[in-house]
Amino acid sequence: MPPDSALPDAIVALVPALLRQAGAALVVKDATGAWRHADATMLGWLGRSAQEVSGLQDADLFDAASAAALRAADLAALAQESADESDFRCAVAGVPREFGILRQRIALPDGQAGLALVWRDLAPQRRRDAQLRAALEQIEQLQREIDQMRRDAKDHGLRDNASGLYSRAHFEDQLRREVDLSTREHREFALVSIMVDPPAPDVASLGEGARDRVFEALGRLLRSNTRAMDASCRYEGARFAVLLSGVGLATAHSRMEGLRRQCATQVVVHGGRDIGFTVSMGVASFPHTAHSQEDLVAASQAALEEACTRGGNRVTLASIRFEGG
Repeated sequence: MPPDSALPDAIVALVPALLRQAGAALVVKDATGAWRHADATMLGWLGRSAQEVSGLQDADLFDAASAAALRAADLAALAQESADESDFRCAVAGVPREFGILRQRIALPDGQAGLALVWRDLAPQRRRDAQLRAALEQIEQLQREIDQMRRDAKDHGLRDNASGLYSRAHFEDQLRREVDLSTREHREFALVSIMVDPPAPDVASLGEGARDRVFEALGRLLRSNTRAMDASCRYEGARFAVLLSGVGLATAHSRMEGLRRQCATQVVVHGGRDIGFTVSMGVASFPHTAHSQEDLVAASQAALEEACTRGGNRVTLASIRFEGG
């Protein structure tokens, strides 16, 4: 390809160096698709000499499907004035490769139309893209871990280690807010006191490890059976509590009866055996069974004690208060 008379020879001479620096190769074809020129980079990719390549068609160098795709793209580029670029996958010297090919129609020295093609190996860019994606994924994972650490730090001291539920102090704060809200909005809510029934002697002999497995299982069941606006906690020892926001006595009883049945059939494994557990529950509601936080807690506790006295593994309702006329 003769240099443009408007460009100094020194500038034209820079083109091969710039292509090598960019990891690109130059090919010149005539309108029939015959290769007129291939630079050293392309010859290295093909593993051929300039004499071997000169005059060959794409079909002599690549498989039939690849050659057909190249020829179709060449014909499209010959039909337009502006440069055209597309990606191309093929096997070069038996190795799968991926290239970006920039095509520009040119005039050959004999006056015929031809194409100048700049082949750019996309493998380095693909590697950089993969490395960037991996780095971004690592950053996202690190951010998730940092966020979890922040949540853990925020919850530090608020949750019970064995059950994963909120502590008594945090629960009582939520209970106070619920009482205030329900008083202002004249709505009801329920408070449930829960006690893990005493284990059989052989299970009790397994010690704290077995107890903690039971508390873990109960914590999971409480979380799965309550809503975002509800709250549950480990109150103390084997006693737990649940606040059911906006729920009346009958609905609370129905939901807790379902939870009681789940506890009784829950498989809890410790030391290679199913230790199982049951619970007793006392359900009270505000304002039907109590008109203050203290009375509500006392009512649910009294109902729980009745459930335990009657043999456990049951849900007992607190008595509804009737105001005198």
